[in-house]
Amino acid sequence: MDSVSSSSVKKKIRLRGGLQQKAIGVLVLVGAVFIALLGAAQAASLRVEVIQVRNKAGVVRCGLFDRAERWMKVADAVQGVAAEIAEGRAVCEFLSVPAGQYAVAVFHAENNESDITYGWLGKPKQGVGFSNNPSIAFGPPSFERATVQVSDEGNAITIKLTY
Repeated sequence: MDSVSSSSVKKKIRLRGGLQQKAIGVLVLVGAVFIALLGAAQAASLRVEVIQVRNKAGVVRCGLFDRAERWMKVADAVQGVAAEIAEGRAVCEFLSVPAGQYAVAVFHAENNESDITYGWLGKPKQGVGFSNNPSIAFGPPSFERATVQVSDEGNAITIKLTY
């Protein structure tokens, strides 16, 4: 009788152990999904309204940058957006932006070009603008002068183009 009950106990222990492993696996999966959703919830959007666009030709291109060493290097932008122009305005929406400090550079690509072109003395041939709307009389602003804080809830900023 002892051998039968010992065998039954071992079987029950194995069954319980298997169920526990499955339960742990489900809990790990649920936890991973929760963490992923929490991370997605913490990323917000940055809405950039670009104003004083002189005509509706082409698009407005916007670049989002997160570091000084990447500032205004198109290939190093965290995100890039091309926005249609209507009534002298364009809206670039950067999605899934984690909270932090960023700078935005924009230009009016009247001929759908992907890079800013420069004329004599390095003056841009297109309309350009930057977050915080700093003066560009003596060249583009530093990353620090163009930096804006993006919160967990998201932000909206306005950039004026200068031609």
